[in-house]
Amino acid sequence: MKYIVLLCDGMADRPFEAIGNKTPMEAADKPTMDALAAKSELGLVKTVPEGLSPGSDVANLAVLGYNAADCYTGRSPLEAANIGIEMTDTDVAMRCNLVTLSDEEVYAEKTILDYCAGDIHTVEADEIIKTVQEAFGGGAFDVYTGTAYRHCLVWHDGKTDIGKLTPPHDITGRVIGDYLPSHPDAAELLAMMEKSYDLLKDHPVNRSRIERGLAPANAIWLWGHGTKPQLKNFEELYGVKGAMVSAVDLLKGIARLNGMTVCEVEGATGYIDTNFEGKRDAAIEALKNGHDLVYIHLEAPDECGHRGEAENKVRSLEEIDRRVLKPLLDELKGMDDFTLLICPDHPTPLCVKTHTSDAVPYLLYRSNAEKENGITRFTEETAASTGRFVDPGYTLMNHVLGND
Repeated sequence: MKYIVLLCDGMADRPFEAIGNKTPMEAADKPTMDALAAKSELGLVKTVPEGLSPGSDVANLAVLGYNAADCYTGRSPLEAANIGIEMTDTDVAMRCNLVTLSDEEVYAEKTILDYCAGDIHTVEADEIIKTVQEAFGGGAFDVYTGTAYRHCLVWHDGKTDIGKLTPPHDITGRVIGDYLPSHPDAAELLAMMEKSYDLLKDHPVNRSRIERGLAPANAIWLWGHGTKPQLKNFEELYGVKGAMVSAVDLLKGIARLNGMTVCEVEGATGYIDTNFEGKRDAAIEALKNGHDLVYIHLEAPDECGHRGEAENKVRSLEEIDRRVLKPLLDELKGMDDFTLLICPDHPTPLCVKTHTSDAVPYLLYRSNAEKENGITRFTEETAASTGRFVDPGYTLMNHVLGND
C-alpha cells in the first residue's frame, strides 16, 4: 500500500462575493478531485487545537499525526531546521520576514503594504539579509537566509516570554503601531525592526526593484519565536517511510526533524508560479524509490488567500487538479493499491486574508475500497454534510494508515 497526502495549504474558505458568493473550492473547475469525491470518504477534521493559533505549523503537524500540545515550541525553529541552523537549547529562533512598509516619517505610523515584499526572489533577498546580518548580527543575534521573503533570526540566550509578535500577513494594509512588540524584553527586537527601514530603504536591491516597478523589501518583521523542537521519528511512530515535497522551509524543517526524506524541487516557489510538475514528479519518484508515504505540500492557495486574490486562489486549485492530481493518479494506477488524502491544513478565507481555526474538509480515497456515496463535488459543504468529524486532528493519520 502506498500513501499520498495532497496538502492544499489554506484551500478551505468562505463564500466570497467576487466569485459569485461561492468558495474557491466551489468555484474551481477541478474534475479529478470532484470525481474522487464520489467514491471516497469525506468529512471535516479539526487540525488546530483549542488555545493554539491557526498557523501552518500547528495544522500541518496535526495532519502529519503529531499532537502540537506535546511537541510544538514555535514556528521559526521548525524552519531553522531546514535552513541548517544548529540551535542550542538557549537559542530562540524567529521568522524574519522581508516586508514593504509605507514611507511615513514616524515608524509606528507606517503601514504594511506587502507582507512578502512583492514575492521577492531568494537571490535578491539573500543580498538584503546579508546587509541585515552585517548590521545586527555577530553578537546576541544572527540572521540567516531562508526562501523568498521568509528568513530566520536567532537570538542567542534569548527570551520567549516577550508577549505577542504579530504575523505580518495578518495585518497587511494596516498601520503597524498597534502591532509592534511592546514587552520590555522585546525592546531590542523592536529597535532592529525600526532601524531596518533606514538600513534597507535605499539598498541597491531595492533601488533596482523600484526602477522595475516592484515592491521594495524595505524592512524586516520579526514573529513566530520559539526554542529548539523535538519531534519523534515518523517511521518509528507509524511504521511507514515518508518523504516531503514542499517549497517552504517550515514543512521541510518538520521533515528534517522527524526523519522524513526531503525532496528538493527546482523552481518550487510556494506561489501559483511554482513548479507543479516538478513537485508531482518528485512525489512519484519517492514512491518508486522505496518510500511508503509522500506528503505533497502546495502553498499556492494559502498565498492567494493572504493576498485576497480570489481568481488566483480558484486558479491555484484548478492547476493542482490538472497538473498534479490527474497525472499523479494516472501514475498510481500502475503501482500497488494506494490511499490518497486531500485536505487543507487550515482555512485562509479571502474575506479576512489570514488563517482561521475552523475545521477543514478532507477527502480520503482508497483504491481498493471505493465507496459510492452520491456526492459529486469536494467542497466545504459536501464534506460537512456527511457528519464525519475528526477531532483531535492528529488522529487522522492513524485513520489514513488504517491503524484505527
